[in-house]
Amino acid sequence: MRMVERSIADALNFYNGKAATFDESGEIEVFGSNGKIGFSKNYNHECAIILGRVGAYCGSVILSENKFWATDNTIVLKVKNSQSLRYWFYRLGNFPIRSFAGGAAQPLMTHGILKGINIKVHSDFDVQEKIADILSAYDDLIENNQRRMALLEESARLLYSEWFVRLRFPGYEHTRITDGAPEGWERKTLGECITLNYGKALKAEIRIDGEYPVYGSSGIVGSHEKPLVKGPAIILGRKGNVGSVYWSSKSFYPIDTVYFVDAESSSLYLYYALKHMHFISTDVAVPGLNRDFAYSRPLLLPAATMLRAFLENVTPIHAQLDKLDEMNQKLRAARDLLLPRLMSGELAV
Repeated sequence: MRMVERSIADALNFYNGKAATFDESGEIEVFGSNGKIGFSKNYNHECAIILGRVGAYCGSVILSENKFWATDNTIVLKVKNSQSLRYWFYRLGNFPIRSFAGGAAQPLMTHGILKGINIKVHSDFDVQEKIADILSAYDDLIENNQRRMALLEESARLLYSEWFVRLRFPGYEHTRITDGAPEGWERKTLGECITLNYGKALKAEIRIDGEYPVYGSSGIVGSHEKPLVKGPAIILGRKGNVGSVYWSSKSFYPIDTVYFVDAESSSLYLYYALKHMHFISTDVAVPGLNRDFAYSRPLLLPAATMLRAFLENVTPIHAQLDKLDEMNQKLRAARDLLLPRLMSGELAV
């Protein structure tokens, strides 16, 4: 199984991305350096690797085997003859390409820098494809589980909407509704029911990888050896991705771009209620969610019997979500263990 050192430019062609025109009714995925960022009706590339060009995600590696639009903060890489696209995606993902970035104020990748990078790779196309097949099998399972998770959460969201937004709950035909609240239910403000606690700063460079997820306003942004908050509990985006809502079934560390609701006040009903609330940014320079504004949002509190019935339906759904998430973590760990050994030639295929 012969390996050779070669220039990236010998195997790949480089293309610039372009500023995108977004259209959420389109089906073409739009990629920035941090992954999928929207949709369009137009595409500028297909079957290629998208490389983060500038900023925090400089050197990120994304694969699309479909038509897509690459924005101007990316460089698009396409394989030349006798090279496997999927193999190069995994190879570049296992290579410290960001360490070659230039730029003074922020990391910057250019065509010139890429042309000067040499990398050790498998020379035989068939071997490249076999390695890609092994690694893709893990990613296919992960993607399939993610689709199942999305369907499960959507089913719970639709149940909440049917019962508590459209008010088509069991027995609604025989229940009197006054001022939008069924008999025996209450309307309060969010601030009357819960406290939104501030997360705590935890810079990436001082985190110690561990079993506890670190949450920012964009979701899980890493892990840490110690939690700040006991789970299960709710996280609400405060800065950046304003009003984003996450449920953590395990203890976690919320950073200072989010609020959190403690375990005693958190429930799956509140989680879906928050996901249906309309939160707006109240800051000018940086998007931000003012806590007093959040507290003013109306919250419908169902009767105890209806709340119990809802939780009896959605709790098993979230148990399945947790199992699928755990399975994906194990699949990623197995893939990440294999990846460097396959790419180095330590494991033969």
